[in-house]
Amino acid sequence: MSLGAKQTISHIRSVSAASVSKNTNRRALTNRQQTLTTKARAIAEPSEQLTAEQLDASIKRVFRDDLRNVAIIAHVDHGKTTLVDSMLKQSSVFRENEKVEERIMDSNDLERERGITILSKNTSVDYKGTKLNIVDTPGHADFGGEVERVLNMVDGVLLLVDAQEGPMPQTRFVLKKALALGLKVLVVVNKVDREGARPDWVVDTTFDLFCSLGADDECCDFPVVFCSGFKGIAGDDYKDMSTTLEPLFEAILREVPPPKVDVKAPLQMLVTNLDYDDFKGRIALGRVNTGTISKNQQIKIGVPGSATRSGKVNELFVYRNFAKSSIEEVGAGDICAIAGLPDVMIGETIFVEGSNPLPRITVEKPTVRMSMMVNLSPFAGQEGKYVTSRNIRERLDRELERNLALKVEAGDTADTFVLCGRGALHITILIETMRREGFEFCIGPPEVIMQEIDGRKCEPFEEAQIEVPEDYTGACVDLLSQRKGQMLDLVTNDKGQTTLKYSIPTRGLLGLRNAILTATRGTAVLNTNFEAYKPFAGEITQRDNGSLIAFETGPATSYAMFSAQERGILFVKPQTMVYEGMVVGIHQRSGDLKVNIAKRKAATNVRSNKDATVVLNEPKNLSLDDCVEYIGPDELVEITPLNIRILKNPKMGKRTDRSKSA
Repeated sequence: MSLGAKQTISHIRSVSAASVSKNTNRRALTNRQQTLTTKARAIAEPSEQLTAEQLDASIKRVFRDDLRNVAIIAHVDHGKTTLVDSMLKQSSVFRENEKVEERIMDSNDLERERGITILSKNTSVDYKGTKLNIVDTPGHADFGGEVERVLNMVDGVLLLVDAQEGPMPQTRFVLKKALALGLKVLVVVNKVDREGARPDWVVDTTFDLFCSLGADDECCDFPVVFCSGFKGIAGDDYKDMSTTLEPLFEAILREVPPPKVDVKAPLQMLVTNLDYDDFKGRIALGRVNTGTISKNQQIKIGVPGSATRSGKVNELFVYRNFAKSSIEEVGAGDICAIAGLPDVMIGETIFVEGSNPLPRITVEKPTVRMSMMVNLSPFAGQEGKYVTSRNIRERLDRELERNLALKVEAGDTADTFVLCGRGALHITILIETMRREGFEFCIGPPEVIMQEIDGRKCEPFEEAQIEVPEDYTGACVDLLSQRKGQMLDLVTNDKGQTTLKYSIPTRGLLGLRNAILTATRGTAVLNTNFEAYKPFAGEITQRDNGSLIAFETGPATSYAMFSAQERGILFVKPQTMVYEGMVVGIHQRSGDLKVNIAKRKAATNVRSNKDATVVLNEPKNLSLDDCVEYIGPDELVEITPLNIRILKNPKMGKRTDRSKSA
């Protein structure tokens, strides 16, 4: 494409966009976009007077038309990974007789178990001679740091929006980041085959979201593709869908700009991610900004304003289909992986003599912190492989190399570390990973990170969106009000489903999810996204009930549990080993209560010590997330490879309101 053609296209788009009011119906905008695309194509056709050699030289100097770099961004569970699966399958990545699991990109065990994407993934497909580098990103707000990093590698994004739910809190977050970087946004309305889908409403609502984020007229005139990632179909009109995803592929080629490159400039590549291979060691991932990088090439590594160091590219890879493929050279604009740099870090620049390091990647600051320490329970060291503070410190150092959103600070003792993250889930995923690796430790309750702004004490607030049946609206409103939430909106649809939008302190969200699920009998759906730091909202009571605390060490008996369950809800089963100070249940009243849950029935001459037949209530099974939400200021969660227990913090002394045994 000639420079004059590009300028003409830009002029048409800017003039037309300026003439369209933000209040215009989105359907009209979509039709206008199609017209503009047709005009742009006509203008972009090379003149007969332009030779093939001249055109080729122009393309190489300005952009790589054989390449597209695109990230898929969306709210959690809007179908990103499922859509990537379908794109891979329809691109002949796999053999016809090859068995392919669902959620191909979610290779991590925790991702498959939880049904969410935690780490960003790279892949690529070929479509009509064009290589499409695709980056799958997390949808949960707590992993926004992953999204912020990978957006530096792409030129456009596919913004997936559920055809029924419409834009959600995380949709706003990822779209804001994409617009700030000046990326081209292609809106993909997914799940149009779903019962209750309302594509027209979703498009209009997405348009309103663009406007609320201050997008200019050209950005608001976004292209739209409708699809079903599960069925692998797409179309420019949801009433006339294709039998494949070809309309989506065509839209990517048409709407996502090819990367602008300068192959003559010296090499610059910003490291945006790290991988690890048992044989090749640390692998640096990123996009080549300028120049070319070759196998066995001598390079420099560094950041602006700091000393640089030398290195050598031992092996070079690009993403082809679902795997890394070895290659001799990678040109500007492409995404690659480099082996042979054992000390390279995310945010550093790989460059050569004659160029300078690129600015470092920045992500939003953490809002929540939790303490991590060596195991303080009487059972310490019995189940874990890595139990010392040195083991924990080394593992956290490795995590900091790739997790830019995580910060680790020194605690009040040498055996304590303070983990600062984007949310409780962000930290608990690391905790669960370490547990499965064989680590053993204790963690404290989550706390929000306060800031002083203009001399005032401020705390993080989040935008919370709750979808709940109309019958339970009152219960949710009460819970949110108790936790200093401020209502922003309340909408009830014709199906009796209410959507509540609140601005609420992050402190108020701690333990809220379980409370809402209990109050609504598991029917509520809670989504949150960081909003801003605001003045301190006042004290918040997060738990009204005390804990049931084991009185002595030993196996829990049915005889003792039968009496203890009258005092609250138990966490343990018969024969579970408990120890003094271990939290074994929820007290039905405020204040803690000690119970001798290991007590055995006294033996007599006519009765054996065998437990009599008793009827026990089903114990409450707490996951790691549940334990983190439950614990109070004087409680800890004991993490081992085999068990997750709650205990009273022995360093804080006796904090029980009632000391008698039951």
